[in-house]
Order: sequence, then C-alpha cells, then structure tokens
Amino acid sequence: MKPAPSQPSPTSTNPPQPPARTARTEAIAWLKALGGAFLIWIVLRSFLVEAFRIPSASMENTLLIGDFLFVNKAVFGGELEIPLTGIHCCRLPAFGTARRDEVVIFRSVEDSTPDLNIVKRLIGVPGDTLQMVHDTVIRNGQRLEEPYALHMAETPPPDDQYRAQIRTLQLPQYVGKDAAHYQPTTHDWGPIVVPAEHYWVMGDNRDESYDSRFWGFLPRDHIRGRPLIIYMSVATRPKPSCRC
Repeated sequence: MKPAPSQPSPTSTNPPQPPARTARTEAIAWLKALGGAFLIWIVLRSFLVEAFRIPSASMENTLLIGDFLFVNKAVFGGELEIPLTGIHCCRLPAFGTARRDEVVIFRSVEDSTPDLNIVKRLIGVPGDTLQMVHDTVIRNGQRLEEPYALHMAETPPPDDQYRAQIRTLQLPQYVGKDAAHYQPTTHDWGPIVVPAEHYWVMGDNRDESYDSRFWGFLPRDHIRGRPLIIYMSVATRPKPSCRC
C-alpha cells in the first residue's frame, strides 16, 4: 500500500513580526534624523535664506533695533559657513549684482570683528566718483536726494581720532586737485573713485553709523545678502525726523 501523500501545512494568517527595536537602535535612528535636519539647516542658512537681527541704530528709520529680517543670500552667491568656527568656503555663483541705494547685509571688514554681520545702504558701486560736502552726498557729479537719511545730532559727533585713518584709506582713490593737503572728515570728503570689486556703504542714520567713512571700501566677497522682509519687530517706529 502506498503511503498517503503528505498534506501541505496551512499558511499562517499572522505576518512575521519585525525584530524588537533596542534602545541603541532607537538612539541611532534619532541621531540620523537630527543629523539630516542639521545638514539641511546648514545648507538653507548658508546658501538661501538666513534670519538676521538689527543690532544697532545706524539704519534708523529704515530699520530699527529689534527688527528681525529674512535675508536672501542666494542672490549674491551664498557661501558655506561652518557653525561656531567662523570658516567660510564653497561660495556659489551669484545670479544678481548689488545695486546703488539698496540695503545689503555683509561681513565686517575689520580683523577685530570678522564674523560680525552688518547692515548698511549701498551708496557707490565700482567706478563711481563719490564726494560728501557738508553731509550732502554727490555721486558722479549729481547731488543725491536721500529721503531716508537722518542727521539728528544738533552738533555732529567729533571724529578727530579717525581722521588720519580716513585719509590713509581714501588717499589711494582720491581724484581731487591737491592730494598733499587732502584732509577728509566724516562730513566732508572726496572726490574718490570706488575701486573694482568694492563698494561704498553708509548707514541711513548718518550721525550714528560706523560705515565706509571710517573703515573704507567694502570688498565684493563680503556681501552676504539682501533683506527680504521684516518678519518680526519689537521696536516702536518713530516719526521721521531729518535735517536736509
């Protein structure tokens, strides 16, 4: 007698259970997720958009202490910044150029504050001839109408300690008639020509701004971005007040 053929065992209706996740596995998964989020944040912050807080009164009334901005960094070619190190590298190509009279964010040119972000208005581009006569800016022979500029101090603050530095920085670009006797101040200077790959920037609040009048021309590769919007403000905006 032939043995009866064996019957296939019934298929189980319960799917196989995944192996239990240990605390170590959970920790690794969380670290991977956090690491990925951190890398995405670095890329966005370095190359596209960054939040920025106005640190001083130099741009009143356009921007006030307590204003928080989103800054478009891609327009001028964002650069990778390694957090907490101050190291900048891997700059992307720019698809825009800085324009006269716009507000820009840039890295400080001074060795004592290399990682300080500053906001000013761009007054001169490469090739422009600039001059200031009694606080009035003249660009390429034309007096600038500057409705944004404030001159709030009844007596301009003294600048004697900076005058030698100002002369040293401006003299190579001075195009006046008597370079030997050129003695610029923060209120009267020029004419000077903005060199290639550099800009001239100034704060709107002229009596409270530490800008190109003090430390010279701004290199192109220091510009970081252009303000997009004020997304939060904890300051009270005063009424405009200026001495024209």
